Amino acid sequence: MLSVVNADGSTPNGSLIDEIVREGARRMLAAALESEVNAYIAELADQRDENGRRLVVRNGYHQPRSVTTAAGTVEVKAPRVNDKRIDETTGERKRFSSAILPPWARKSPKISEVLPLLYLHGLSSGDFVPALEQFLGSSAGLSPATVTRLTQQWQGDHKAFGERDLSSTDYVYVWADGIHLRTRLSEAKSCVLVVMGVRADGTKELIAMADGYRESDESWADLLRDAARRGMRAPVLAVGDGALGFWKALAEVFPEARHQRCWVHKTANVLNALPKSSQPGARKALQDIYNAEDREHAVTAVATFDKTYGTKWPKAVKKITDDVDELLAFYDFPAEHWVHLRTTNPIESTFATVRPRTKVTKGAGSAVAALAMVFKLVESAQQRWRAVNAPHLVALVRAGARFERGHLVERPETHAA
Repeated sequence: MLSVVNADGSTPNGSLIDEIVREGARRMLAAALESEVNAYIAELADQRDENGRRLVVRNGYHQPRSVTTAAGTVEVKAPRVNDKRIDETTGERKRFSSAILPPWARKSPKISEVLPLLYLHGLSSGDFVPALEQFLGSSAGLSPATVTRLTQQWQGDHKAFGERDLSSTDYVYVWADGIHLRTRLSEAKSCVLVVMGVRADGTKELIAMADGYRESDESWADLLRDAARRGMRAPVLAVGDGALGFWKALAEVFPEARHQRCWVHKTANVLNALPKSSQPGARKALQDIYNAEDREHAVTAVATFDKTYGTKWPKAVKKITDDVDELLAFYDFPAEHWVHLRTTNPIESTFATVRPRTKVTKGAGSAVAALAMVFKLVESAQQRWRAVNAPHLVALVRAGARFERGHLVERPETHAA
């Protein structure tokens, strides 16, 4: 690769180091595509016609195309495969499709993540090209019209997500929270109502996301009623902040679900009711409650907290003693799940990466578009969520198994033969 390098180290296409990175990315991608095609052909080498000729062979290259990646825009010539086999079901020729670079791909998923992030940060579609052109080395595929089409597509994706059938998915645990992102929502007091869940196989999944009011019973009821209408089954346990209007809505829509109050929110509320000098000791006393080895020891820790702080600060202590059952509900479930169930951290940690990247913009903007962008960011993050500990126990929880001190003591009764 020969390039004219200016005195400042730049080249006609940008800096020399960026050009080297792009060339390296191009070569690595080309090598990966060649390896993928070679493996595909080698696997089918025994497939031959009546004359003994191979049915799957190389057939040159496709036309070059530009692909936008995190390393910049690179030109790719994908190898072509001539697959002469016939699908017995459809009667049509079989086709090779690259898992690395599908025929429709013009940008990597990482670039698609950047676009909604920039929108939430306040950039208009016309600002995307100058914002990314220098970084990517090209404006290919980033025209305002392209970005506008993408935002419309994301709004369609969010709409389809909100209308999908939930009857085939069983959410055993759910977390609920109202997240204030300061995005382009319709009103200053609006927030994003979020419900996440754990499926019977232990994997986490976004269930619902809508614009609403965090402490509004009706906003939460609308969201839950819609989920129930689409087939959602009542969860075994729901986790949320005690200040949410979610609890009243949950009691109306899914009355059989048990409640677990978030210890992170509860700890903050208790400490706010205490003088600063007492907060370090109180924080440790609260940790002794939710980190206890079982419910019995947790109840003892609650009594100790009451005895230590109840005389001087009864209002702070009542925040714990009035909600003991809902604060200690997680102890009735597998010990491996306790760390997941005592807080709404699965939601908070997901939105922690979104919240700093959003800011108030001039004018409210479109709430529909803003929610769609948030949805796409969370959808992307969802691919990196890990399953709960001991995922095999989630199905037992749904089946009604009983746990004491975090251990399984009784399996669901089976009908006698």
